[in-house]
Amino acid sequence: MHVECGALILQARSTAVTCKVGVDISKMKLDAAWLRVDGKYRSKVFPNNASGFADLLRWLDFHLPDGKADAHVCMEATGTYHEGLAFFLHDHAVAVSVVNPLQVKRFMELERVRNKTDEGDAKALARFCDKTEPPVWEAPSAGVRSLQALVARLDTLQELRQGELNRLEVAHDSVKPSFVAVITSLDESIEEVRKKIRQTIDDDPDLHQRSELLASIPGLGDRTIPQLLAYIGRPERFTSVKALIAYASLTPMIRQSGTSLDKRRGTHPQGHRELKKALYFPAMVAGKYNPLIAEFWQRLKAQNKPGKLIVVACMHKLLAIAYGVLRSRKPFDANYLKATNP
Repeated sequence: MHVECGALILQARSTAVTCKVGVDISKMKLDAAWLRVDGKYRSKVFPNNASGFADLLRWLDFHLPDGKADAHVCMEATGTYHEGLAFFLHDHAVAVSVVNPLQVKRFMELERVRNKTDEGDAKALARFCDKTEPPVWEAPSAGVRSLQALVARLDTLQELRQGELNRLEVAHDSVKPSFVAVITSLDESIEEVRKKIRQTIDDDPDLHQRSELLASIPGLGDRTIPQLLAYIGRPERFTSVKALIAYASLTPMIRQSGTSLDKRRGTHPQGHRELKKALYFPAMVAGKYNPLIAEFWQRLKAQNKPGKLIVVACMHKLLAIAYGVLRSRKPFDANYLKATNP
């Protein structure tokens, strides 16, 4: 309830702010541009670190008519570079929008912007914010933030371990002990991170409840559930199951024009690739042990659909079931879902 109220407050605040500020973010610096009422800009560059964040906040407080409370800061989702500033501004009650870089690129193309500079991109972000009024970004809770970091770390460690295993197979006998030592160390680190993941979920009542709900779905296990909790965050932030499906990059990519172009090329590349990847093997397991998805799998197979298409369709359905369980806060019930989705 507290989180929902916070989201409503942010939404209401976003309609009241008048000063649009674009921030172009790179690894080392932040280019900020405030679009003034007269159409001119006030720009400044800050380092992309904690001191730079504080300087940017003071700059907003000093220059904007009502200080930071009057600001709507717009930035692009740039890997992990934007996260520190987004969290900092959100925690200091500044309205923040994190937008898709492709949207801003198309906006600049529409404006016929020819030159690309960091300062110019910041100004374009301010104009984009002014023209489109993007929704205010909802920061994940402290528990979800910790879980996201732990899940990302676990993925990295597992990739490193697999890489060492692959190299061990072809390694000379003289260096094999070194590989074994590194793999053993990675195994210990992986187990430590897994324990922290379990502890993080158990210590957060909301995460624990959602974990129990997801555990009721056949096909989802100890590896996938933390990933879904980290990648989806608060399910209420998605207005519909279609929005979550699109977020997971599971919508079909269709290119159609007249009679000469009619192509369907798998799923759309835009979206959260890690979430999509996390659903692949669970969908295959669910195709055997989840009664709803197993029935769906066999129906598609009887229609001679390609194997990859069947798996993706089951990923789509599994995510839809997870969304329904999380939103309803009721455990998985195959009979109920069959009755409501004949």
